Amino acid sequence: MVKVHITGRPLLKEVKGPFIVVANHSSHLDAPLILGSLPSRLSRYLAAAAAADYFFDVWWRKGLTALFFNAFPVDRSANAKSNGFTGKLLKAGVPLLVFPEGTRSKDGTIAPFKAGAAALCMKANIPCIPMALVGATQAMPRGRNWPVPGRPPVRVSFGEPLRAAEGETVIEFNERIEKVVRGMHAAELALYLTDTGANIRNHPTIGTTSGTTATGDSDEHPREGAA
Repeated sequence: MVKVHITGRPLLKEVKGPFIVVANHSSHLDAPLILGSLPSRLSRYLAAAAAADYFFDVWWRKGLTALFFNAFPVDRSANAKSNGFTGKLLKAGVPLLVFPEGTRSKDGTIAPFKAGAAALCMKANIPCIPMALVGATQAMPRGRNWPVPGRPPVRVSFGEPLRAAEGETVIEFNERIEKVVRGMHAAELALYLTDTGANIRNHPTIGTTSGTTATGDSDEHPREGAA
């Protein structure tokens, strides 16, 4: 289905207990890519936040979403109030997957992060695992229910787990998480565009990302098939 290149997994060796995976979001392929790229010991009980107004609007989609992605509904409306369910999951030791942009990007660019995931990490005193995905938009763009044919390439990168520093505010921690994800995304995007022969200068996300990539040993390797 897709050819996945994964980097950064050695950075997750010491991760234990609950955590929150934070990633950019550009395709319905993102959740299965993340679940398939994480080490099995970390993905086994991972619960994914999914938009209630799309994934839980009809019974069959609700069932498939919950069954295959271990997903729970999140209200995206402007007046939505947290019911504390995510906090209960973390307290029970369940790790979470959150897309802090709040919706899918139309062209692969990254929107400003909402601070919910950062706040949860700080409240529960747990790490955030930053991730960057590149190529998912091209592999399964909006309007498609299946990846395009030909095993399109996708790059998945894990960053070093992040914790809030002493005295750091939620806004500051959220900005730091976003900066790391944007930096990782920029690095992976440059490699993706080089590998695919695309025009780097004309790509909408080149020049708009900032920050530095997370450090650590790379374990880049191709992985074919569904993520």
